[in-house]
Amino acid sequence: MDKQLTSINCMGYSVFTGSLDLLPSLQKVLVNTINQYSFCLAEKDADFKKSLMESDILLPDGIAIVAATKFLGGKKITKIAGADLHQHLLKELDKTGGRCFYLGSSENTLHKIQQRLAVDYPNIKVETHSPPYKAFFTDEDNDKMLAAVNAFKPDVLFVGMTAPKQEKWAHAHKNQLDAKIICSIGAVFDFYAGTVERPNQFWIGLGLEWLGRLVKEPRRMWKRYLYYGPVFAGSLFKAKTKQTFFLSK
Repeated sequence: MDKQLTSINCMGYSVFTGSLDLLPSLQKVLVNTINQYSFCLAEKDADFKKSLMESDILLPDGIAIVAATKFLGGKKITKIAGADLHQHLLKELDKTGGRCFYLGSSENTLHKIQQRLAVDYPNIKVETHSPPYKAFFTDEDNDKMLAAVNAFKPDVLFVGMTAPKQEKWAHAHKNQLDAKIICSIGAVFDFYAGTVERPNQFWIGLGLEWLGRLVKEPRRMWKRYLYYGPVFAGSLFKAKTKQTFFLSK
């Protein structure tokens, strides 16, 4: 895939601007998302930054990234959330009787996902695995996860371990995974299972999904938006100042 034809540079990241319909035609693709929170985390975590920058496709999952692209380059792009990617791929898999694997989250959440999939997309074959909840996986943990995925050979692997853990894991094991499309989609597991409610279309349509999430989960989300929002804005204006300086020379 020629990234230059389907992506745009945003603060050093090659952000995808093409159609999700392209995905099934690719041999093997690692899909991640970027928003203001992950951008700020990556500035302090070299491994995370490398994982994002070496994604085959990096989706603009946040109104801040959309705004930054417009502010810095004058280009209008469309936000593509992890939930949008998830829904798009499920629809495609249902048409073809494809296979998907959910790696991450709790057994309870995975069970709810399987129950909903059976109703929403009955043609999809699905398998799951709940890895241990810990900061770092052992070699044995990794071997079990790889074995579970590769025994099923999914068309699509959804990884949900929260950022930056999921992106680092998917990046580190991409070449060992027998899956065509590997997606790090975090909170989407809970959204689809119904264990966490995604803000409704009203908020999403206004570009205020972040505010809806903040209202619903203030304790968990306040730092992501109220602290990292200004941090991202500072990085954005610094990039604009640098850009203006070089253009004026």
